Amino acid sequence: MTKNQPKIHNAPVVAVSDLPNNGEYRFALEFSAEQLAQIIQDLELVDLTKLSFDGTIKAAGRDSWTLNAKLGASVVQSCVITLTPVKTRIDETILRDFIPDDQNYEEDSVSEMDENVETEPLGSEIDLFSIASEVIALNLPPYPQVAGASLENAVFTEPGKDAMTDDDAKPFASLASLKDKLSK
Repeated sequence: MTKNQPKIHNAPVVAVSDLPNNGEYRFALEFSAEQLAQIIQDLELVDLTKLSFDGTIKAAGRDSWTLNAKLGASVVQSCVITLTPVKTRIDETILRDFIPDDQNYEEDSVSEMDENVETEPLGSEIDLFSIASEVIALNLPPYPQVAGASLENAVFTEPGKDAMTDDDAKPFASLASLKDKLSK
């Protein structure tokens, strides 16, 4: 590292008091095995690899900060139909403004300048690990599927009884067929 290059930090939680008022705080998180295991457990993943989260935090006014970062991860989930592992790549850019609670913070508010920037209340620290976990969770496919997997029509019932089908659940279809029989 030369004199002109800023230090790159890897702390998962940053104290706001440690942030420079002018300049930028550069970070590149290195996730421990325990942190990866925590994300895998919390999000009910099969596996999580190639996780990278790096960027900067810069002053944005007197008491506000802007986070500009990139997250990359390869996640493995179970197929909702076959339970076969399904791999998904997540690559996201994160832009967040952290402002003090007394500056009219509104949850779900969006900056007028850039609708892709989220606004959050500023506490005494910025939890980069939580932000990374949240971005992964928000970008997971809700119903991961193996290509070509499809759910067949399955019927279940007690032994010795006839299973109820979708057609049985449509009473007007039965009435229509009865009407057809009576009209003949």
